[in-house]
Parts: sequence; structure tokens; C-alpha cells
Amino acid sequence: MSNEENKQQEKISDATAIVESTTIADVYRADKQLAGIVKKTKLIQSDFFSEQSGNIVFLKPENMQHTGAFKLRGAYNKISQLTDEERARGVITSSAGNHAQGVAYASQKLGVKSVICMPATTPILKVEATIALGAEVVLHGDSFDDAFKYSLELQKKFGYVYVHPFDDREVLLGQGTTALEIINELKDVDAILVPIGGGGFASGVALATKVVSPNVKVIGVEPENAACMKAALDANKIVTLNGADTVADGCAVKTAGTLTFEFCKKYLDEIITVNEMEIMSALLFLIEKHKLIAEGAGVLSLAALNKLNFKGKKVVAIISGGNIDISTLSALIDKALIARGRIFYFSVQLADKPGELLNVAKILSEENANVVRLDHNQARVTDSFKKVLLGVTVETHNHEHIERIVRAMNKKGYEIEKIDLLR
Repeated sequence: MSNEENKQQEKISDATAIVESTTIADVYRADKQLAGIVKKTKLIQSDFFSEQSGNIVFLKPENMQHTGAFKLRGAYNKISQLTDEERARGVITSSAGNHAQGVAYASQKLGVKSVICMPATTPILKVEATIALGAEVVLHGDSFDDAFKYSLELQKKFGYVYVHPFDDREVLLGQGTTALEIINELKDVDAILVPIGGGGFASGVALATKVVSPNVKVIGVEPENAACMKAALDANKIVTLNGADTVADGCAVKTAGTLTFEFCKKYLDEIITVNEMEIMSALLFLIEKHKLIAEGAGVLSLAALNKLNFKGKKVVAIISGGNIDISTLSALIDKALIARGRIFYFSVQLADKPGELLNVAKILSEENANVVRLDHNQARVTDSFKKVLLGVTVETHNHEHIERIVRAMNKKGYEIEKIDLLR
């Protein structure tokens, strides 16, 4: 066995020992530590998601938490456990999202210096939000991996304490306090759905749930394109995915944590995966039906509701975070509308003569399609100087409505080309 394999085996042995030694007392200690610090986000019963899924659905809106996500729970619990000597050294982490703000907020509350390494490509709003919470932000590299590696260099150079975003016992214990709030508020809950990135949230929620109410099912939810924990559990070992390209960027993790893998293996009941269209559709439904804003990763639990293999149960879907910039939110909404047949893009070649544009507009009006945009471009038709290309964007009701429009256009002699903007 190579040195690398020996080190990995030691990590697994250490993780197993931590899992076995963690008890209900540790869960309640974390809950006490966070008293008065975190917001106890109240459950929201959802008639819409209940009707859609066939279960009695409640939302746990951690998007309404301080800093806009559950991450504060774990960060504060970890930093509050540090000794005076460790606090004097300061803490460091790498993150371009919710963990960064969680660590910054917790450090500010506890009077500890915090350094956050972020990729240089991080949106300025996220950088400014982290700085506003008192953190020193270091921009480095073009990816999370670049920032992570640099944060380890800084930790070694300056002696900071590292606060890992998920693969840390105190961090996941803090995240698990979410489950205690759910169980305290809804005594007869049957199942809890929790998103998975690196596995810290799912580990904490599953642990806390099973030691307090063993009969409650805990179901993890991952994006199909970044299902690192499911891959690990299926293989019974940590694996690294080739990619993690998903709109749920907060869960775009290629490799699950060693510690979180062991916790999930012991306490998690199952994992459901959801595709990109299901994620975006869940986001749109949340906005339309509940007037709540969430990020892609935040709605994974909602996206999995229709995939549950039971009915008539009380189910809590955790909305993990709501930190999303307006341009990203707008793009996701547009894609969701397209996927649901609410927006239709097409192009049609028209004879270059008066009245043709009016004819198209008349057909669309008769079919109750609301025109959003027209792009009239003669230069793009290369095979004829007597034709122009018309690009059309219309608001529609559903996919059946779109097909009616296509048939109506064809009946009037217009051949249209559907434009797929979801590729």
C-alpha cells in the first residue's frame, strides 16, 4: 500500500471514529451554542407543493436566515468552540458563496479575525457583502480549487485555524440544529429533504434527526450533474466526479468529504437526484406561489418532491439559501419559462414586401400569443435578396399552445424554425 493510500485509510479510520463517538449530547450542545445567534426560521405549509406531490409539504426557509443561508449555523458553532489561543490566531477559509458570509458573520460576532479566499472571478456583490461583515477578502485564481489551495498556503504561513465548509464535525453539528427546529415545531414530521453539496448539511440534519426521532426519514437531494455523495455511497468509497456543472452552483462539488461520507452512510436514508430543468422549474414555482427568492442549490429539496415514493406524509423541504444575484436569477427564470412552454422563440423567413410582418402579427394575435420581441434582419438570409429573417419571442401558456401556433403559421404558408435556447 502506497503512502497516499495509507493516509487515505487513516482519514477514513479517523472519520469512522468521529461518527461513532458523536452523540445526542453533541447535537444539543450545538443547539445551545447557537441560541440567540441564528434565526429560528418558521415552517411554511405549502398548499401548492402539497397538491403537486401528494404529500403534506412544509417549507423550512433557511433563505431567510441571517446571511441568507444555513451556513451561518456551522460556521458559528465551529468558531465558538475555538480556544482563546486559536481565536487569537484568526480563522481562514475559501468560498465564493454562503460559507464565506457565514464565517465572516460568525467571526465578527465573536471578535475573531477572518480571512476569506475567493476566486478572482467572484461577483463583486458577493465580495462586498463578505467585506461588509468584517472579513479580509483575498482574491486568487480563476476557480474555487485555486482559491482553496491558496488558502491552505496562507493557513500554513500565518497559522490561521481552518474552517472547512462541510468536512468538519463542529460545522456539521451546527448545520444539524436545523433538524431540531423542524422536529420541535412539527412533532409528527415523517420525512425531511435536505440538499447535498459536500455533505455537511445532510450529515448534520441526518445525525440530529436520527438521534432525536429515529423513525423520521432523511432524504438527501443532489443535482444529477454533481451527485458526488450518491456516487460515493454507490461505490462505498470516496470518488471524484469528472465535472460538476449545474445551476445549483452551491452544490457543485466533485468530491464528497471523508467525514460527511461516513455520516451520510450511517444516517441518511436515501438520495434523490434532480435534473437542471427540475431545479429551474422548482425555483420558478417558489417565486410564483410563495413569493420567496432562493438560489439554485436552495430549491433542490423542492425539485425532488414529485420523486418521493410515498404519499400522504408530512414532509419538510429545506430551502437552504437565497443568495443569488439578479442577473443569474433572471437567466434561470427565463430558462424555466422556456422549459415549461411559457416562452417560445422561433424564426421565420418572410417575403421582403409590405404587409408580411402584419400578417405574422395577426396570426399570433388570433392564437392569443403575446409578442415580447421581434428581430427583423435582412442581412442574415444569404440565399435570397427577396427574403428577410424574422426572429420572434412570444409569451405562451404551455407546450400545447406552442404547437397550436406552429400549426397556425404552417397553415398560412409560413415555415418556422424553433430556436432551442436551453442548449
